[in-house]
Amino acid sequence: MSFTLAIVGRPNVGKSTLFNRLVGRKLALVDDQPGVTRDLREGDARLFDLRFTVIDTAGLEEVTDDSLQGRMRRLTERAVEMADVCLFLIDGRVGVTPSDEVFADILRKKNARVVLGVNKAEGAAGDSGALEAWSLGLGEPVRLSAEHGEGMDDLYRILTPFREEFAEREAMNTPETEVDIPEELGDEEVDPAAHRPTAKKPLQIAVIGRPNAGKSTLINKIIGEDRLLTGPEAGITRDAISVRSDWMGTPVRIFDTAGMRKKARVVEKLEKLSVADGLRAVRFAEVVVVLLDVEIPFETQDLRIADYAETEGRAVVVAVNKWDLEDEKQEKLAELKEMFERLLPQLRGAPLVTVSAKTGRGLDRLHDAIVRAHDVWNKRITTARLNTWLGAMTEAHPPPAPGGHRIKLRYMTQVKARPPGFVVMCSRPDEMPESYKRYLVNGLRDHFEMPGVPIRIMFRSQSDKNPFRERKFHTPSRLRKHIEGRKD
Repeated sequence: MSFTLAIVGRPNVGKSTLFNRLVGRKLALVDDQPGVTRDLREGDARLFDLRFTVIDTAGLEEVTDDSLQGRMRRLTERAVEMADVCLFLIDGRVGVTPSDEVFADILRKKNARVVLGVNKAEGAAGDSGALEAWSLGLGEPVRLSAEHGEGMDDLYRILTPFREEFAEREAMNTPETEVDIPEELGDEEVDPAAHRPTAKKPLQIAVIGRPNAGKSTLINKIIGEDRLLTGPEAGITRDAISVRSDWMGTPVRIFDTAGMRKKARVVEKLEKLSVADGLRAVRFAEVVVVLLDVEIPFETQDLRIADYAETEGRAVVVAVNKWDLEDEKQEKLAELKEMFERLLPQLRGAPLVTVSAKTGRGLDRLHDAIVRAHDVWNKRITTARLNTWLGAMTEAHPPPAPGGHRIKLRYMTQVKARPPGFVVMCSRPDEMPESYKRYLVNGLRDHFEMPGVPIRIMFRSQSDKNPFRERKFHTPSRLRKHIEGRKD
């Protein structure tokens, strides 16, 4: 992405509709009710062959106090300062309003590159508004219809020069997942540092949880500025948005998401869209932080969120917020760990970190847990080590024998990373019970130190010659004793 474009303007002039058209998906919430977009919202835009980052903003309001509208206005002004180019939208059917004139002055002072767009300007109804737009002194207005896609070629013509101007600042793509490991690399050791985040490819984190758990407050504390809206109003974040920062030396891109309520409570149209939007943010992330409220942890919705992240193949870190309000910390921590192991066995060993988003305590431990989870998510294990381990596992607990015919495990190799995925070549793969699969998954977690990440194992039949048949894998006595001492 070559540059960043912020779409600004009064409420209900069609900013989110244009945002959705540019990104090609309905990422922003759209509704007839003004003020639907409360936070900054970032997306990857595509206009013909032009690629850029677009930011949807809350509608500019003529208020400066600490109300929700006042905070929305300050947030939008910050987006203008951050953006390379601003697209100032007015409503062509309404024409230039006194508010438009006020905000045109603000844009002239805050950003040197302003493109004036007249939306809803299709047909004769938009002629007068397009002519009035010249009075704002922002140059030639671009007539648009975000809803019908008219005027996109003119917008392309005006934005194209910015591609060359900002060519060196290429934004990162969405993270790679389900990465195939070539067969010839199966016996090569991989340095974890090779997958460490960089400025070009920052570590992507999604913060998810129920409303008012403190997600935006946590992110503001991490990045050191009030980038996201916070306040006592539950559910104040409606869209999933992302911010970039350098967190304790680690380049990160953090997604804040709309609070996810229990399904029965998701009754409003906007909130239904917000839940879907938050779940979508999980797919953009590499590590998912499930943020819990210490006073009401591990409710059904929390468990569903964590399970969804695991199903999508993301590394998971559980953070318990508002720890500064807890008096009996030792007893509460023991209770939380017991609940976690009992209610989320599929995330066995995932880190559980206590934090206070308000005071910032515990954020260093949260950072370390996220970086460690990312390393494990990228982990690769050589085929030789896997087969040595597999021999010990089958020696300690042989595979079942359905119908009197024992299933033979021939050999094993890792075929994917991000998250780790393995293939076991065996006889009668369709008859392998889930219990033995769990036995192998738990063994992988324990022996190769892979807590908190999804592990995928596939069983396949192999008619070709086993390339490991002639190899003799020695099982160290310490490993054999460790496996034999494990519980099923």
